[in-house]
Amino acid sequence: MRFLCSIDYSLRLLRSPRIAGPIHSQWLCSKFRSATTPMATAIPPNSAVSHSEEALAGKLWIKFNRESLYSVYSPFAVSLAAGNLKIETFRHYIAQDVHFLKAFAQAYELAAECADDDDDKVAISSLRKSVMEELKMHDSYVQDWGLDINKEVSVSPATLRYTEFVLATASGKVEGLKAPGMLDTPFEKTKVAAYTLGAVTPCMRLYAYLGKAFGALLDPSEVNQPYKKWIDNYSSDAFQASAKQTEDLLEKLSVSMTGEELDIIEKLYQQAMKLEVEFFHAQPLAQPTIVPLLKNHSKDDIVIFSDFDLTCTVVDSSAILAEIAIVTAPKDDQSRSGQQIHRMLSTDLKNSWSLLSKQYTEHYEECIENILNKDKADKFDYEGLCKALEQLSEFEKKANNRVIESGVLKGLNLDDIKRAGERLILQDGCINVFKKILQTENLNVKLHVLSYCWCGDLIRAAFSGGGVDAVEVHANEFTFEESISTGEIERKVESPIDKAQQFKSIVENRNQKKNQLTIYIGDSVGDLLCLLEADIGIVVSSSSSLRRVGSHFGVSFVPLFSGIVQKQQQHNAEGESSSTWKGLSGTLYTVSSWAEIHSFILGWE
Repeated sequence: MRFLCSIDYSLRLLRSPRIAGPIHSQWLCSKFRSATTPMATAIPPNSAVSHSEEALAGKLWIKFNRESLYSVYSPFAVSLAAGNLKIETFRHYIAQDVHFLKAFAQAYELAAECADDDDDKVAISSLRKSVMEELKMHDSYVQDWGLDINKEVSVSPATLRYTEFVLATASGKVEGLKAPGMLDTPFEKTKVAAYTLGAVTPCMRLYAYLGKAFGALLDPSEVNQPYKKWIDNYSSDAFQASAKQTEDLLEKLSVSMTGEELDIIEKLYQQAMKLEVEFFHAQPLAQPTIVPLLKNHSKDDIVIFSDFDLTCTVVDSSAILAEIAIVTAPKDDQSRSGQQIHRMLSTDLKNSWSLLSKQYTEHYEECIENILNKDKADKFDYEGLCKALEQLSEFEKKANNRVIESGVLKGLNLDDIKRAGERLILQDGCINVFKKILQTENLNVKLHVLSYCWCGDLIRAAFSGGGVDAVEVHANEFTFEESISTGEIERKVESPIDKAQQFKSIVENRNQKKNQLTIYIGDSVGDLLCLLEADIGIVVSSSSSLRRVGSHFGVSFVPLFSGIVQKQQQHNAEGESSSTWKGLSGTLYTVSSWAEIHSFILGWE
């Protein structure tokens, strides 16, 4: 149980269609202000590079973050970062990138001709010089490796699509723009320069992003990483500055543009990001890779588990149920008369919820501190963690007792609950991950949700409202009389111990004839045991209390990308097997978003 209160949000859930963006609750209790601080990852999607989020390029980079993750989690990029990318693949990549860079140099030349301001011309020419330096660096790869890139005379379709796109943009062949020969005014020509920067900026930022991400994993004393020179170049201050210069120039060229013109830049930026993803995934690999996960485990029995509250949702389910109760409660004794189940007045409900929330917050913090007061483990201590979480389990059950005895859950209409569930805002990308998994052919996979939620009907409605019906929900359930809640709860999953027991029961009942891979996705202390039992435990936007408790018992929190690179380094030529990932290793993998989970599990669409 986790209390969050926002009456206004409940009204929107009951009366409005599903909304696609995040909401900001003004009634967040103190527990969640302190306990749900996201953990850092190796490659935070919006902060791995330095730029202003107020600038156009910064906004676009954040908006199309998913595409950048598709690139960084590509088999090619993971293998390069791991240092075991086959030289044949690298040779092919370098040959294609030469074509790529030549097109960029030509595009900058065309953009400089269109720029009206002399300073802009100089800046664009400077960027072109940087591209020419990059081509020289490619020549050094040829010398260092003894590569013969002339063998790769043909341009691959993916490379051709991007180069044609960039050159067409630089030539003024952009939807909504006059034909190149009809660009009369300096401003019209400057728009071509701006559009060209919109098409090349994503590439510069993406390579700077990859360089930083790979460089962060590179041991300074490492001498066996064959692609260290490539990584050093793109993580260098010089290249980072060049990427920033490109973004600054885009900002300057677009500062006087209208909304329609900015929309064109956004479309060009997005298209460039997609073409970059296609370029990375088009590199031919003659080796087994860790990613994408499901492709490598298509013959295995796969069981994916997820928590619900604040893992899948933006707001905790207890808040929704509390809000429905308050909004639909009688306002006075007259409006209460004749009701099927005697209910508290709205004012009394608010006061009761406030008291319950305060009690929960205070006692929760005390419980966590009591757990942390014990001696810290020198190594991973699963048994000690289980014993410690028995305290939290008892606390959660007592908290549920107080809620039931208070009567605050009496009189909720099942239709209102389902309606709220259907309109519940879920974390960006969550539903899409579940949909894609279920739609993947020739895959023996089951999806389970394990939740403390008081009402499983709310969860089922949330997934059904998102078009996902094949998720098995394991949660507590309201008891109803003619679709009106009695205030009692059928208790099934109340605590970390209950969750772990459910997890083990489901896994043990699965077909054991095949290799089995289990994945658990969660965000809180209540998920710790399941996260550790799973072959792959993924922590998404976790609470600080989860990290504190986990670390106290020797749990290691590893950013997912760096964990994957490490696994790729250990990978042998025999291919992927379930034994690559093992439960109870004491290691959990952290992500900042469902987009990372999508990139890792499913790969590029």
